[in-house]
Amino acid sequence: MINRLSSDFFLRDVLEVAPDLIGKKLVRQFQDGRIEKYRITETEAYRGAEDLACHASKGRTQRTEVMFGEGGTVYVYLIYGQYWLLNLVTGPESDASAVLIRGIEGFSGPGRVGRELQLDRSFYGESLITSSRIWVEDAEPVAEIRTSKRIGIDYAGEWKDKLWRFFI
Repeated sequence: MINRLSSDFFLRDVLEVAPDLIGKKLVRQFQDGRIEKYRITETEAYRGAEDLACHASKGRTQRTEVMFGEGGTVYVYLIYGQYWLLNLVTGPESDASAVLIRGIEGFSGPGRVGRELQLDRSFYGESLITSSRIWVEDAEPVAEIRTSKRIGIDYAGEWKDKLWRFFI
């Protein structure tokens, strides 16, 4: 039985969704038909245009367009010319918030996550609600979730000090 998260889960504030994703199952159906389920172990919240660490703070661009849509879609982007990073868009339309998936069981770091999931540009804008390739399923709640500052955003002024990284 598939217990896929509904759009209501993603239509909430990013600071509710990011910690609530910890322990949930990220499901990926690969091209060969194989289905793998990965427990989400680490996330980071990026809160719309006001958050200087968020891509949306630079305004609406071709790269960030999907972030301005309704929560429940995938935002992927390429870094260092080789790693596709997985973000899950949250909130209502125009909110422009997303959760970066920084870790899944067995794979720590967003680049490693993207490589394991075999992500590419084709995932940009994919619906987590209807996709047959990628979605999130409910799971038992995690007893203790830790927080810390987000990683690699020293340029973001006061926003670099927000405790918006969640992990087990």
